[in-house]
Amino acid sequence: MNATPWLTVSRGTAPLLVSIPHTGIDLAGLEPRLVSPWLGRRDCDWWIDKLYDFANDLGATVVRTAISRTVIDVNRDPTGVSLYPGQTTTTLCPTDTFDGDPLYRMGEEPTPSEIDQRRETYFKPYHAGLQAEIDRLRGMHEKIVLYDCHSIRSVLPRLFEGTLPVFNLGTNDGKSTDPVLQDKVAAILAATGETWVVNGRFKGGSITRGFGQPQNGVHALQMELSNRGYMREPSEKGSPENWPVPYDPTYAAPIRTTLKTILETAIDWARR
Repeated sequence: MNATPWLTVSRGTAPLLVSIPHTGIDLAGLEPRLVSPWLGRRDCDWWIDKLYDFANDLGATVVRTAISRTVIDVNRDPTGVSLYPGQTTTTLCPTDTFDGDPLYRMGEEPTPSEIDQRRETYFKPYHAGLQAEIDRLRGMHEKIVLYDCHSIRSVLPRLFEGTLPVFNLGTNDGKSTDPVLQDKVAAILAATGETWVVNGRFKGGSITRGFGQPQNGVHALQMELSNRGYMREPSEKGSPENWPVPYDPTYAAPIRTTLKTILETAIDWARR
């Protein structure tokens, strides 16, 4: 359905667009320049595409990139401005991992011109793909929901204190969606008995903040899941021998039920 092999667009007709920007493991030829390919893939949002593989059956449109966030992070500000001023975060083309480990061999870091090229090659087409599907769905529905899927390790001292809640809903402090939808999703999270927060450490990245325009009928949510919610996450930061943990559908089943309820609720709300 598109001429870009690393960009997958699965079209549906429901008023729901699901964005999967961080499950890619394609390092685009960077392997010789990296400390290790494993390190270049460690911060992937592992198995999120499998976790949400029911979305197409709901009639949702799904947009996914196969390119690793190590190459370019399509959920960062394209100018390189921090989305979380004063807090540690990774950049548009990161040079270190979430733990602060260097990604590149000395002297192999991307140059400004290379970053510009990656932005043109990967960042802009991903965002253009989202915009095209938003326009298509808005032609069919008065309002739609853009749901941005993410996950991260539960304990990352460099990025946040303590243990992250299992569910982290971000709406750019309420700016990216109708408060009614935010409250509906929050009620679902509260009923799980798991830890959850709205607009805590993760309020939404470039996708949520850029495309979430409730006044124009586009309501954006970011869901950041702690890995322990759907996989047997190691207590330490992991090694090539134990990370990533293989996907276990049985272990992930409870959280999948919650996520399916959230997407069904978003569709129902948008149709009303």
